[in-house]
Amino acid sequence: MLRIIYMGTPQFAVPALETLITGPRAGDILATGYEIVTVVTRPDKPAGRGREIVYSPVKQCALAHNIPVWQPGSFKKEENSAALAAYHADLYIVAAFGQILPQAVLDQPRYGTLNIHASLLPKYRGADPIAEAILAGETETGVTIMLLDAGIDTGPMLLKRALPIATDETTGTLTPKLAALGAQAIREALPLWIAGKITPEKQDATQATLTRMLKKEDGQLHWQQPAIVLARQIRAYTPWPGTYTHWRGKLLKILAGHALPTSHAVETPIGYVGTLHEAGQRILSITTGEGMLAVTQLQLEGKKAMYAEEFLRGNGQIIGEHLD
Repeated sequence: MLRIIYMGTPQFAVPALETLITGPRAGDILATGYEIVTVVTRPDKPAGRGREIVYSPVKQCALAHNIPVWQPGSFKKEENSAALAAYHADLYIVAAFGQILPQAVLDQPRYGTLNIHASLLPKYRGADPIAEAILAGETETGVTIMLLDAGIDTGPMLLKRALPIATDETTGTLTPKLAALGAQAIREALPLWIAGKITPEKQDATQATLTRMLKKEDGQLHWQQPAIVLARQIRAYTPWPGTYTHWRGKLLKILAGHALPTSHAVETPIGYVGTLHEAGQRILSITTGEGMLAVTQLQLEGKKAMYAEEFLRGNGQIIGEHLD
């Protein structure tokens, strides 16, 4: 019986875990069978205004299926690494775990450590591959099942599966699609890997790109950028970190928008706010470094989120002003 330890934290890692949990009961995935001996996730942390302790989505999933959960913290600590080795697992499977595992940990299981990464490697290694693929204007992304090494998503690849990026896709809508694809991919790769039917493929480092952890300040819209770039930024940074500008000293969140056709272009200064009708609704139009950005949904500091037409009914004075 193959012994597996699963490591993950956010919602992205849940579909693959659920697939692995139901696999043995259904008698598929591995004919010889396997068991998930424990699920490892990041330590609980307080969240929200009440600072109440919140379990990670992976922990919630594991507990719902009566799978043991272990939250040791960093595996750079020798005592945690030794405790992990004491499980005598045959395979580790990782999905958005949230920490870089030392090589000594990766080498513990005889079948190595598999990772479900949300990009078509070697492009978009690192912490935020989904948002970066949208921001870059990619029309396709996917998942890669890979063998982890001590680098950041630099290990050899076992299997790739792709899907298109819709023109209105946000990180919020694309993430669950990739999570489901990742679950399918690990289900497909696992029996092939254990049977020795997959030859690991080395990544082409010359094609590699590296992403970083996004910060709140990354969401600021700079109106000197082309409208098409700003529209991608809005989609890429939904829901986190969100995109924003400033009006009359207040934060103005831009929740949804798109680049307007060049036929709408007018000679106005960068950051100038205008208005027009689209699909029978009034929307805001912002002059950018190249073209105009249509803003269809926004939220002023201290107020609720609104569609542009509702916003304009109470804030019509924004027309003709400039955004910072």
